[in-house]
Amino acid sequence: MEKQKLQRFIDKYHLSGNVNSVVLNSVGNTLETRFITGDKSLLGELSMNSWKFEDINLGVYDTEQFSRLLGVLSDDVQIKLTKSGDKAISLEVSDSYSKFNFMLSDLSVINTPPELKTLPEFQLKIKVDTRFITTFIAGKSALPDTDTFSVLSNNDVVKLVIGHSSINTNKVTLPVETETYEDIDIVSFNAELFKDVLTANKECESAVLEISESGLARINFKVDEYDVTYYLVAVRAV
Repeated sequence: MEKQKLQRFIDKYHLSGNVNSVVLNSVGNTLETRFITGDKSLLGELSMNSWKFEDINLGVYDTEQFSRLLGVLSDDVQIKLTKSGDKAISLEVSDSYSKFNFMLSDLSVINTPPELKTLPEFQLKIKVDTRFITTFIAGKSALPDTDTFSVLSNNDVVKLVIGHSSINTNKVTLPVETETYEDIDIVSFNAELFKDVLTANKECESAVLEISESGLARINFKVDEYDVTYYLVAVRAV
C-alpha cells in the first residue's frame, strides 16, 4: 500500500502530537478509530476506505514512534501482523529495501473516548473553505502565545477572532459566511488545537464548522478515502 495514505490517516488523529494512543479498528475494507486528547478538550472519529487488511483491533500506544518509523521507508510498503491467538502482538512494515517492527499495545491500557449519545443544537453553521483554512493557520502562527479563538455573532454577522479579549490586545479577525444563523453568546475554543485540525485537513476544499452556544463545536471533513469528524469543547477566553 502507499505509505502516504497511511501517514495521512495518522496525521488526522495524531494532530501534531495531541493524540498519541489509539485503537485502530480494521473492519472489511475500512480502517477506523475514535480518539480523544489527554485534556479531553477534543474527541473525534476517523475512517479510511480502500484498506486491505484482516479484521482486527490494533492497539497503538505510541503513535509518534510509529510515525517516525514509517518515515524510514519508501512510499510502497507491505504490512504483516503477528498474533498470539486472536490478539495482535506486532506489525512488521517493509519496503523493497528495509523493514521495521512495531510492538502493539494491550487494548485495555488505551483510553476509550466516551460515546456522544446526545448532541446539543448547533445554532451556527459556518462555511469553511481553502481561504479560511490558510488564513486561520497563518493567523494563529502569527500569534503563537494566543490560546483561544472566539465566535462572535450579532445582527446576522459572524466573526472568528483569534485572541479575542475584553482588554485591548493583538488579534486576528476572520469574517465568515454562515449556512445557519442565530444570535448566540460569545463562545471560545482552543486555537492551537483547531489550527492542528485544519492543518491535518488542509487538502479539503470545503467543510462546515458548527457551533453550539452550549459550548461545543463540530467540524467534518470528507476528502478522498477519508471521513473525519472533530468535536471541540469550549474553553474560557482570557
